[in-house]
Amino acid sequence: MTRFYRVMHVILYPILWLLFPFKAHGVENVPTDRAVVLCANHSHAIDPFLVCLALPRRVPVRIMGKKELFGIPLLGWFLTKLGGFPVERGGSDLGAVKASIKSVRDGQNLLVFPEGTRVKHEGDVRPKGGVAMIALRTGAPLLPVYAGKSHKLFHLTHIVFGAPYAPKTATRHGTAEEFQEYADEIVRRAYELGREWEKKA
Repeated sequence: MTRFYRVMHVILYPILWLLFPFKAHGVENVPTDRAVVLCANHSHAIDPFLVCLALPRRVPVRIMGKKELFGIPLLGWFLTKLGGFPVERGGSDLGAVKASIKSVRDGQNLLVFPEGTRVKHEGDVRPKGGVAMIALRTGAPLLPVYAGKSHKLFHLTHIVFGAPYAPKTATRHGTAEEFQEYADEIVRRAYELGREWEKKA
């Protein structure tokens, strides 16, 4: 975690909470003694900021974001200073995979959006299996996160953190089929958190 991240957490929290008020649930599910791969659904550009701000400032988080964002002047600099790093969608980005694995092994939680793009409805896009590969290579559990879909100015958005989920493979390194199966499962769990929360609300 960078000092810039901690400072921005303090500065952005009241600003974004005023514009896009949010409430965190299940933060106690995020381990404090080991890194996890936070896997969230993605329906709005503000999601990465709300998920990070919903976590305590002391919790170290790195964000994997699409490469195009890092090519935008100022925004790319800002995301990099926050500890974010780019991934090229649509193929195998070994640089992003290595950065992800190193971050988790260094004790940083990793926030990813397995669907790889903004999605309006569950099932519109199949998750990418790479998220499961990162978890299996590092031994870090996957942790589902549901980011509510209201995202309207001054309307409350709920951010729900679920229980960690540790995938297992039949072989030492795992197969592409196993990676895809676990990616599908963690995204299903993220959306299930949303359905369960809606029943309680």
